[in-house]
Amino acid sequence: MGLLDSSAEEPESKLLRYILTCAIFVGLLSWGTWWIFRFHKEKKTVEQFLNAVVANDLPQAYKIWKPASGYSYQDFAEDWGPSGYYGPIKSFHIETAQKKSGATGIIVVVELSPYQPFPDTNDKVKHYRTKEVYLWVESRDLSISFAP
Repeated sequence: MGLLDSSAEEPESKLLRYILTCAIFVGLLSWGTWWIFRFHKEKKTVEQFLNAVVANDLPQAYKIWKPASGYSYQDFAEDWGPSGYYGPIKSFHIETAQKKSGATGIIVVVELSPYQPFPDTNDKVKHYRTKEVYLWVESRDLSISFAP
């Protein structure tokens, strides 16, 4: 009998193969779903915050920010207001979200643009004016601050 000779050694039932294949498929599907939605609530919080900033509803944005006592509304308006450091903000794009090992929060990378709609990457003139911001979202209370 040679190495490549086949024998008719089939399992009595193909049920075990189907069960194993389905279990692997369900496992991969579950893992993929978890991977896609793992930072969903943090991204949603940043999206709500930036939608309030785009709508120029700074009191609501300040409430979503949940600032520390040293960051007053005036400081917030100087950063996020229409004439502030990041302003005017007309549109935004959430780039990525990542968690550093041992951290209690998530870093969300956002691109801010003074143009509506968000400029295409091929439009170099408008894309030049976009700013990239790293925001820290604390997982336990969904407060936002600037990333360290």
